[in-house]
Amino acid sequence: MELFSAPWWSALLAIIIIDLVLAGDNAIVIALAARKLPPNLQKKAIIWGTVGAIAVRSAMTLVVVWLLKIPGLMLIGGLGLVWIAYKLLADTGDEGGHDDVQVNGFWGAMKTIIIADALMGIDNVLGVAGAAQGSFDLVVIGLLISIPIVVLGSTVVLKIVERFPIVINLGAAVLAFTAGKMIVNEQLLSDIFKAGNSTSTILYWGVIIIAIVGVLLVGNAKAKKAKAAAEAH
Repeated sequence: MELFSAPWWSALLAIIIIDLVLAGDNAIVIALAARKLPPNLQKKAIIWGTVGAIAVRSAMTLVVVWLLKIPGLMLIGGLGLVWIAYKLLADTGDEGGHDDVQVNGFWGAMKTIIIADALMGIDNVLGVAGAAQGSFDLVVIGLLISIPIVVLGSTVVLKIVERFPIVINLGAAVLAFTAGKMIVNEQLLSDIFKAGNSTSTILYWGVIIIAIVGVLLVGNAKAKKAKAAAEAH
């Protein structure tokens, strides 16, 4: 693809739109993972979490053709993301000490952010690589564009969560929805979820709804139990 040609600009526009649409769940997971850290570590977690996420996504982009050939990749990623959505919600009941939050909380948040972004980055990587049509410069530009989008989005979401804690449930639901979509879009399961009949449609949306409801119910139950245990001590 010729640099700065009409197709090049068209592909770049498509990449920007993909980044804007798909960066939302990345911003949510970073904000939720960083929400329990002291203010001086929250910004640090957002910056380094984004750097780690972009690094992982860059590596994934370079091997995207190989990734496409891995059977079960979307299924494994979706199941992993269900667990992360549950943990982000369940951990709201933990009441660790200040020192524990600063030492273990920061690195725990980093681990959660990078793993979650690696799982969620599959759709972003495939979307950007597809829109770039083999143009490496567009892939690089797409990755650079996603950095400020994720950082800004994480900062905004974090401020909203601090003011309205109930938003944590919304964030967990968004991640669970993303996980459900990854599971039902797994190519190995296309005969079940994409058969083109009413049964497959019901199963398709049923799995997504179960993922969302399951994460919210089990996650909130665990959070309440942990909070009650902390208050008892």
